[in-house]
Amino acid sequence: MNSITRAVPEVALQAIRQLISEQGFGPGDALPSQRDLALQLGVSRASLREALSSLSALGVISVQPGKGVFVQAPEAAAAGAGLSWPFAAQASPVDIFQLRYALEGFAAGLAAVTLTADELDALEDNVEAMRRQLRVGDFEAAARLDFEFHQKILLASGNQAMLSILSTSAEIFLESQKLPFIRPERAMETWQEHRKILRALARHASGAAQKAMQEHVRNAALRTGIAFVTPTSS
Repeated sequence: MNSITRAVPEVALQAIRQLISEQGFGPGDALPSQRDLALQLGVSRASLREALSSLSALGVISVQPGKGVFVQAPEAAAAGAGLSWPFAAQASPVDIFQLRYALEGFAAGLAAVTLTADELDALEDNVEAMRRQLRVGDFEAAARLDFEFHQKILLASGNQAMLSILSTSAEIFLESQKLPFIRPERAMETWQEHRKILRALARHASGAAQKAMQEHVRNAALRTGIAFVTPTSS
């Protein structure tokens, strides 16, 4: 039976945000202990740690070993309220990340089967170029290389309908790929995730390529401050 659900760490992440908002925690306030939080939210300690790690990276909380978990910034900042998004009339950032999760994950799975040696070489060159741009701090160039990486995979998939969607909405897709770079200290994660996708493509491992791409899109959204709903089987 198919249902719409969220991974447990994402549920915990949103629950912690709600806790901060509804109980009026402000910057510097201590949250309940991790043990108490896990019990209160009904999640494992591992899932809680993953959620806290994401919120820490987003600047919402500060995890201080031996001391506790402290609120670091107003929740509005974590929810992406301050993002500059010029396409609000067409679609929200959440909408675009969900579309990319479905479309690009499937495209990566197809590309793993159809990818040529020349297309693989071009992807390898792209990944190396992104590494160089990130090292010098040119995040605008890195975002364009990010867009090109995804475009090359869509091209390699051979699906003309998906290519048409990309061409029609290229500016929106590019803008969504700029968003995660608002946190420069985590920018190298994009490159590392591209490398993982590339390794799966080089092995012609369709399932692994699809999973790696979907994880990348979900992680990119989290780096932006967005946790979104994904379909799973249950």
